[in-house]
Amino acid sequence: MSAGASHPSVLERASDSGSRYRLRDLFTPLDTLLVSGGDLRLALDARDRVNAYGCAASPEPEIWNFASSTASTISQAGYDRAALAREELMHKCLFDEVEIAFDARCEDMREDLRGHLQLSPRVDIVFSPSGTDSQLHALFLARAVLGAPPVTIVVGADQTGSGTTHTARGHHFGTMTAGGLAVRKDGAVAGLAGDSILVPLLDATSGMAMRADADAAVMRAVEDSLTQGRCVLLQIMDSSKLGWRAPSAACLDEIARRWPRKVQVVVDACQARLGRRRLRSYLDRGYMVLMTGSKFFGGPAFSGALLVPKGLSRSIDRIGAIAPGIFDYAGRCDWPIGWTALRSRFERRPNFGQWLRWEAALSEIGGYYAVPGAFRARVLAELAAGIDGMIALSPSLCPVPRGSETSGADDEEFARATIFPFTLLRDGKPVSIAQTSAVHRALARDMNEEISGSAADRQVAAQRCLVGQPVRLEGPHDAPQAALRLCSGARLVTEAWSPDPAQAQRNVQHVLDRIAHVLVKIELLLDRGAAAAVPAKPAFEV
Repeated sequence: MSAGASHPSVLERASDSGSRYRLRDLFTPLDTLLVSGGDLRLALDARDRVNAYGCAASPEPEIWNFASSTASTISQAGYDRAALAREELMHKCLFDEVEIAFDARCEDMREDLRGHLQLSPRVDIVFSPSGTDSQLHALFLARAVLGAPPVTIVVGADQTGSGTTHTARGHHFGTMTAGGLAVRKDGAVAGLAGDSILVPLLDATSGMAMRADADAAVMRAVEDSLTQGRCVLLQIMDSSKLGWRAPSAACLDEIARRWPRKVQVVVDACQARLGRRRLRSYLDRGYMVLMTGSKFFGGPAFSGALLVPKGLSRSIDRIGAIAPGIFDYAGRCDWPIGWTALRSRFERRPNFGQWLRWEAALSEIGGYYAVPGAFRARVLAELAAGIDGMIALSPSLCPVPRGSETSGADDEEFARATIFPFTLLRDGKPVSIAQTSAVHRALARDMNEEISGSAADRQVAAQRCLVGQPVRLEGPHDAPQAALRLCSGARLVTEAWSPDPAQAQRNVQHVLDRIAHVLVKIELLLDRGAAAAVPAKPAFEV
């Protein structure tokens, strides 16, 4: 090239038309990229510019976020990390094809995640656009490990994502995949369709508490399936939308003793509300683990991952015939770089939205674990005590009972609850699902003009805040109810941390003051009936 000649542009460096197209996508506005590469739950409402969970694509620090059991608006730190990551990848594409540079970064992110979670290098990680997509990945891999199509037994089927009833049977969970392919919801994913058994956790007699016979129900389902000559994929819960865990460790020990190598366990840890020691113990037992960076850790929705113990990886990479439907739910870069045989059969299809959401999530995860462990445990314990106390004192809130699982050393900072579900009362009587959903929507809005009263009341009503979406509770006799959820998340801990103990304590008290403000707004909305003025939207978790 002569001295006067210009350097080729980044776009011109791409070696083929496909690369040029994908590299051009990197120049899309960041907000657009962050909501791309996922299913329709990520789409922004045309009026409010928020997704189905009330979260915008860019930071909204004025909104108080206590909704990490559902989704969180991206933080400024996460947004900045996504912006920087995009710049870094663009720079690397000056020297490599976009797919090569992208693949290398994805592998580095696996190492980053293993480091944050203190996992062995022998643990493999499969990235995905959402925890629901990861459930299909788990089913696909379980068929390879077990050597036959399994019956999927879902523990806590009433306390997991709404798509699980579909993915457990190898069916499409929406009308469009993350890759943009139109599909028929609940239609079979080619080559993955099978049977499932759903084990709910709500007590059928009360509709509020966790059932006491969960272990027995799981054992029956496993034994019945194996007696029929079927192998089993057992999806256990740690933890549910209400913070419950099931079955017990004793039940899992008994299953392993009675039926060795006939039951593959996958842990639904999408909430990421479990200690790192417990997470490692699951992987050491040969369990796969589903998790996300977008629940407890507070990354933007959606970012899924499947953690795979090394003992399974050898059989996975020797998969023969591949269920053709899985090609619609994964690209080559999603699979670990060591799975060379499996990867070679998938398209080189970078998902920039999924990657950037994980970049943001990793910044949150790294920030959380940079905080001293003793402080993490203390803050979550103080928040638990404070929130429990405030809910108990409110005449408008009725707490939903905790699950029955006792905590142990493996729970670390999660020995105390981080999800606080409650139903609503007006004049001592339960509020309907529709009214609960209206209150949930009104909390996220400035309701100053809808609330008449003192200046103090209007100031409370004006504050926008997110809490966990309604979860349906249904007993045998009474009308169904729904529980809202206040949630402690990693970001609350990270933002409260200070090496100055006095300042740290003031920061924690500031969080508790905000939670008290949220509860007062709920009481105002119930008392004045103002929530009815908010337009209805689908409540995806009801």
